[in-house]
Amino acid sequence: MYELNQVSERCYYIQSPAKIGLIRSGESDVYLVDSGNDKEAGRKVRQILDANGWHLKAILNTHSNADHIGGNKYLQTQTGCDIFAPGIERDFTMHPILETSFLYGGYPSKVLRHKFLLAQESDVDPLTEQALPDGVSTISLPGHFFDMVGFRCDDGTVFLADALASKETLEKYQITFVYDVAAYLETLEMLKTIEGKIFVPAHTEATDDIAPLAQLNIDKVNEIANEILAICKNPTSFEEVLQELFKHYGLQMNFEQYILVGSTVRSYLTWLKDKELLDIQFVDARMLWSSRI
Repeated sequence: MYELNQVSERCYYIQSPAKIGLIRSGESDVYLVDSGNDKEAGRKVRQILDANGWHLKAILNTHSNADHIGGNKYLQTQTGCDIFAPGIERDFTMHPILETSFLYGGYPSKVLRHKFLLAQESDVDPLTEQALPDGVSTISLPGHFFDMVGFRCDDGTVFLADALASKETLEKYQITFVYDVAAYLETLEMLKTIEGKIFVPAHTEATDDIAPLAQLNIDKVNEIANEILAICKNPTSFEEVLQELFKHYGLQMNFEQYILVGSTVRSYLTWLKDKELLDIQFVDARMLWSSRI
């Protein structure tokens, strides 16, 4: 863990629970793509920087999930580096309590206020073209989270953040976190035709062909959607939909899984309602979902 892997002349990634990209700019300046999940990740990254005589110019955050911004505070304090994040992701990175509150739908219990869901605050500037090193551009990757982006280097390296899940993750967890299902599918379709020499997703192996994994993720989205429609053949409450999905996929319920999978299932219900595949009705002070097909 935390080994440095070179994928092109100027691009690397650091192996960690959420891969950390590294882009060299000139002789000694480097930019990180995300910072890992906590202070310890930041410390490991700094050791790599020091061992190579590199100066951390800035952290480019792809999005604001805690496992991607957890090292921000430590690295910024230790090196004085800038941090940049896109759109709403900047607000969540500056005020991480927003993410936990958003997921829970209210003030989060202390059971949820831990480093895996709640990173430390850091000072963040808007991600603009001027903030990027030469030869690097952003790629819009909406769906998983609000304004998530990836980064493309002119040597053909593409950092993809959480744009898709690994085959192993899909098989183990089945329902991976998605904020906007329609946007997620559009991103996955785009990834089937994207050009590049090497693709570096955060949670699976780097590859020179990302299209098969993108299709696997698309297939899983459609499978989950069909399962929800089947559950809602008769009017069904959200809690009952969630219960049936946990049973169907053999998932273990706990507080974290309840809010993560629950938030995702709400997004699926919204998507299916907007596609006019689900109706809602209010019966005996309950909102019920029912399939139209």
